[in-house]
Amino acid sequence: MKKILMVCESFTGGVYAYLSQLCNDMCDDFEVYLAYSIRRQTPKNYRDYLDKRIHLIEVSNFGKGITDIVNDFRVIKELRAIEAEIKPDIIHLHSSIAGGLGRLAYKGKTNTVIYTPHGYAHILMGPGIKSKVFLMLEKVLGRTNHITLTCCESEDQEAKRLCKHTAYIETGINLRELSAALDGIEPVKKDRFTVFSLGRICKQKRPELFNRIAELIPEARFLWIGDGELREQLTAPNIEVTGWKPRHEALAIAKGADAFILCSYGEAIAMSVLENMYIKKLCLVSNTMGNKSVIRDGENGYVCDTPEEYAARIRGAMKVFPKELPEAAYADVLKTYNTDTMKEKFVRFYQSVAK
Repeated sequence: MKKILMVCESFTGGVYAYLSQLCNDMCDDFEVYLAYSIRRQTPKNYRDYLDKRIHLIEVSNFGKGITDIVNDFRVIKELRAIEAEIKPDIIHLHSSIAGGLGRLAYKGKTNTVIYTPHGYAHILMGPGIKSKVFLMLEKVLGRTNHITLTCCESEDQEAKRLCKHTAYIETGINLRELSAALDGIEPVKKDRFTVFSLGRICKQKRPELFNRIAELIPEARFLWIGDGELREQLTAPNIEVTGWKPRHEALAIAKGADAFILCSYGEAIAMSVLENMYIKKLCLVSNTMGNKSVIRDGENGYVCDTPEEYAARIRGAMKVFPKELPEAAYADVLKTYNTDTMKEKFVRFYQSVAK
């Protein structure tokens, strides 16, 4: 069997869910190694969710970002030692830090190096000096010998600006697990049209825009499931911040709501969008990387540019709900955005690029 070395510094959140699923799915066709680091947010029982055939390698020098130059050299040395011992046919780097240090460590002379950004940091951060620095680093590292494999077509378009060799495979959700999680969950009852968002209240998710949309539609109820450092920006009287909820409670709220909003600066593909497409919620998203690949305006949801446009779409749905859009979104998940389809595409891709 060909050997695949997955490298991930940020083994948390959406990347953790994505990579755990990918490693498990590849075990039948490849010998899988996972080089990773533990963060505070990494589930303590993460090993329980990984196939026993996966070879786990904890990278001791990961976890200090990329600002410690001395430690960066330690990471590069450690990554090269792992490569020398395993002799992988494919090295797949996941997210910005592993992608940056990994592309410096691995030359791709005897194997194929792949980099998946999981959403380019310079877009997800929004405007600012830090974003410009990350963009410059991506341009420099884009000259190295690797393939950038993104999660959707619009992220691939950004990748083409930064490097020579690109491809994309759409992210998918595990429909069996989600369907089982939804079974028996009763939707939370509501007394008026309910719009919600989900996740950390941070700059990437643009809570100030969510707040402005709520201000424009005082007759609707707005919920944010989650919490974060910018919670104070959600000041509209018709917004309720629920805080972090157990998964079954969050799904109950989602089942009872009418529409889902994701007005972020950018995404790879947000799992929250895919899950709400499957639950048949009306999805409204920002016209940005990732979001605009999954939601096609007026076909399976709405893509919006301004708070006034969001508000107009929501008001329209309050008068006549566009049932055909959530049905089309659900069909898209069944056809494209699921882990069975994703697995088939990854097996073909890895087999085609392995040296």
